[in-house]
Amino acid sequence: MERWLNKVAVVTGASSGIGAATTKNLIEAGFQVIGLARRIDRLNELKSQLPFDKRQQLTVSHCDVSCTASVDGAFNEILQKFGGIDVLINNAGCLMGGQLCTMDIQDLEKILQTNVMGVVRCTQIAFKSMKERDVNGHIIMMNSINGHKVLTALPKLPMTNMYTPAKYALTAITDIYRQEFAALKTKIKITSISPGLVDTEMVHEKVRQKHANCMLDPDDVAHAILYALSTPMDVQVHEIMIRPLGEMF
Repeated sequence: MERWLNKVAVVTGASSGIGAATTKNLIEAGFQVIGLARRIDRLNELKSQLPFDKRQQLTVSHCDVSCTASVDGAFNEILQKFGGIDVLINNAGCLMGGQLCTMDIQDLEKILQTNVMGVVRCTQIAFKSMKERDVNGHIIMMNSINGHKVLTALPKLPMTNMYTPAKYALTAITDIYRQEFAALKTKIKITSISPGLVDTEMVHEKVRQKHANCMLDPDDVAHAILYALSTPMDVQVHEIMIRPLGEMF
């Protein structure tokens, strides 16, 4: 990890769960981290929890990835202050309960805008920065088991609606990026991380009660991200699927 010392990593959805755990792990690894989220108060709380001598490694900024103007504004500030982006963790996500056949169309559009188009826009800006500086950059896509299989086990009435199609889109988008990055002769890696059930705020309470003893900790996923970042420059870990032991669906 020495080559990443003082490099710039951007983490979307950094205020809780996997994003917060990843932010802490990246700081411990020596990155300069920019944590982006809608809940700036939670970001500041996260910063206050860091050891005093590490707090200068975290810059917090408001960003709603479902809004292109918000993404552009936040990333422009990052580029002006830090000069470039070396690692992007596309972690921000949106999940709403309901069925695809009856949900409000605006809620479904919000899921797609956050989980797909927000990822695309953040990646476009980070890619441009990495390519222009000809750096060995790395982009991480926070995918899901839902991006490889339509889950119906929890609960019996399907609740993943547009979330699963959005994650399937990330699976395809990740491979498209891999091919584009190679064809454009860049040194940029792309990795998809697909966790099973993770103990985060997004988990429905009924699911939490049923699977309380069979969930990943956010740190488990953060460690997988660090593993992908730690590989040699000529090694690209394209997909990591990580599931809690005993998961049945």
